[in-house]
Amino acid sequence: MVDAAPAEAFYEQPLNERMRTFLRLEFLYQQMLYNNELEADWGTRATISTLLEILAILSRGDIRKDVHKELDHQLSSLERFQSQPGVDTRRLEALVHNLVDSRDQLASIGTSFLQTLRDSEFLCAIKHRSAIPGGTCEFDLPEYSHWLRQPFKRRQQDLAQWLDDIRPLCDAVIEVLWLIRESAQPVDKLAINGMYQHNMQKDVSCRLLRVSLTNNAKLFPEISGSQHRFTIRFLEWSTIGSRAVQTGHDVPFQLSIC
Repeated sequence: MVDAAPAEAFYEQPLNERMRTFLRLEFLYQQMLYNNELEADWGTRATISTLLEILAILSRGDIRKDVHKELDHQLSSLERFQSQPGVDTRRLEALVHNLVDSRDQLASIGTSFLQTLRDSEFLCAIKHRSAIPGGTCEFDLPEYSHWLRQPFKRRQQDLAQWLDDIRPLCDAVIEVLWLIRESAQPVDKLAINGMYQHNMQKDVSCRLLRVSLTNNAKLFPEISGSQHRFTIRFLEWSTIGSRAVQTGHDVPFQLSIC
């Protein structure tokens, strides 16, 4: 049985380095949580591999500080709505509470929250061998293979210790990205002959673009640009053996500038 095509497909494009990092963390974190629920040792392998990718991202710069700044920014934005009429105060209070809770949890892990992961000889051995194609197979890492043969419950206990070190930061990233996406209303647009160009107003701050297409499995957008201007080209896809080309038809779509 063939799955039905989704009614709406979303495509996103980050417009600054912080958003690129946040989206990559979200992608890896969701992938890791999914694989962590799989009982097979291949699922555990995938979880470890993704954990190491997250660790590599978090080791570059002070991402915890960036997330903390973003939480403060979102809190400041929400608090400005408290005195405005027509605001759902209960929902607003719930959002503020979640952000404050995320900020407190992020503060509680401290600046050295990655140290346990970095000091783990077990993870370091896997990380070192992962640079080699097939380097984590049984004869290269017998201890790793032995651990993968342990009962699923035991593996999950060990994984939980590592995941708990990064969970507050990753959960905060998920929360922030949700608020950024919800901050903009989608607007109907039309790409003439498959092309749409947009110049940003000087007083408009944009960090993330979201394009949505409805029931059009043959088209996908290619987005390029910056915080000042961007271009969206809609390409027709046929097979993996042929290159996608820009459509010559007008394409209705929805655009959110977040």
